[in-house]
Amino acid sequence: MKRLFLIALAAVSLAACAPKQAEQKVLARFVPERSDDFVFENNLIAGRFYGKAIEGNPTSPGVDIWVKLPGQLVADVWYAEAQKDPQYYHHNHDGKDCYKVAVSLGGGASAPLIDGKLCLPATNYHEWEVLEQGPEKVVFVLHYPEWEAAEGIKVSLDKQVTVCADSYFCRVDDCYKFSGAETLDIAAGMIRHGALQTIEAEWQSGDRYAIWEHASDQSVEPEDGMLGVAVVLPGAREVRADEALDHCLCVKSVKSGEPFTYYFGSCWSKGDIQTPEAWFEAVKKI
Repeated sequence: MKRLFLIALAAVSLAACAPKQAEQKVLARFVPERSDDFVFENNLIAGRFYGKAIEGNPTSPGVDIWVKLPGQLVADVWYAEAQKDPQYYHHNHDGKDCYKVAVSLGGGASAPLIDGKLCLPATNYHEWEVLEQGPEKVVFVLHYPEWEAAEGIKVSLDKQVTVCADSYFCRVDDCYKFSGAETLDIAAGMIRHGALQTIEAEWQSGDRYAIWEHASDQSVEPEDGMLGVAVVLPGAREVRADEALDHCLCVKSVKSGEPFTYYFGSCWSKGDIQTPEAWFEAVKKI
């Protein structure tokens, strides 16, 4: 009996001395159970990119923002529950999917801007890689096959996204490879939902654009909170709201294979950032 007690005591002591496992604050993964989504998340924000299986509904490179309360990771739970109820993440479970992307840049994608038109990829991403996965940082790459962006101009895109804990922003390092032109204008930006009667307040500087609008335009369970969205493009040549395109855009020229680095971010008024002033101040610090 004494020997068993000593063994148990030793086991407890070893457990107490073992290094504590770091809390997982980030997530990024391929979601084959839901039409090839690629989901990303940290302890403040979440979102997804559309994959091959859902092409046509929609075919879009846009970032689909999910609103959520700060704290726990939610994506795996939402996807699991959606297997039983496809509308699960359109209902509020300390957050939801209430953002309208359609065929657009959504909440922070990029695309070639040629002759005043956004030349979006002809497909969703087809391949993916996770380059780094830790408790506080994850890096992944999405590969978009070559498409004809304009007559005689063929383009492919490798989109590298870095998600870090405790940040409302993700870093993007896009690599556009193209033929038929020496340089291309690339626009990083977000869709403006003014046509859907959202309320919008704008703020801009030489290399960033931020908006504050209603968080929802969908009817499954309309969301009464507000959403902050922003894009920051260091070295931007131009920053503007383009009413004809219903987008806010930050534009810069690149050569084929040259990195196009920018940041996209979002917040929900039911979390820690509750006013447009607080959101715009956060954007200034990026």
